[in-house]
Amino acid sequence: MGWVMLAVIGAGAFVALGLFGAPRALWTLGAAALMLGATGYALQAKPGLAGAPVSASKAVVEDDAGVVRLRELRGAMFGRFTALDTAFYPADALIRSGKADTAAQLMLGAVRQDPQNAALWTWLGIAIVEADQGTMSPAAGVAFRRAVALAPQHPGPAFFYGMALARTGNPDAALPWLVRARRATPAEVSYRADIDRAIISIRFLAVLRARAMQGGTPASAR
Repeated sequence: MGWVMLAVIGAGAFVALGLFGAPRALWTLGAAALMLGATGYALQAKPGLAGAPVSASKAVVEDDAGVVRLRELRGAMFGRFTALDTAFYPADALIRSGKADTAAQLMLGAVRQDPQNAALWTWLGIAIVEADQGTMSPAAGVAFRRAVALAPQHPGPAFFYGMALARTGNPDAALPWLVRARRATPAEVSYRADIDRAIISIRFLAVLRARAMQGGTPASAR
């Protein structure tokens, strides 16, 4: 039964690639992945054993609409169906499965192979923020700033740096990067509206944060 399911999955994968018009490079990658899976199944699978429930060591992270949209924007800004997907998609899967630290290591390996790629540096920063549980560590900051330095006129690195800063609780620092991303985005590009919405939302968060800090300041210190 396991081999039947593997064949069905393989056929479905290639039908999907054809329907979406994926380039031949991805067909080759898909074939290699299926062959690797089949080899692993042949060597290690034991279909005769009874099933048993197991508990995951780390919680699976459910994607909300905002996370899904960010990944869509990544594709819109950096391109879809490119060689970058071989790093992006596994990193996404690792983050969803609660293994953000492994995702960061994967992205670090991708950056080492292509150190002049701003998109890879950008997503290395995202992965490090996830691995550090939503904090902007020095390592994450270095990754984002390297991405911006490599592509200073591209909206992607600045946009995702700003979004990461906002997520880590620093909307004031996020706004200049988002404004920079907007200035680098042509008016006719569809995702400019997403950048505008992000700027409005984060400005609102910055106002709320400022008011909260003022409200928590003792009268003697004002």
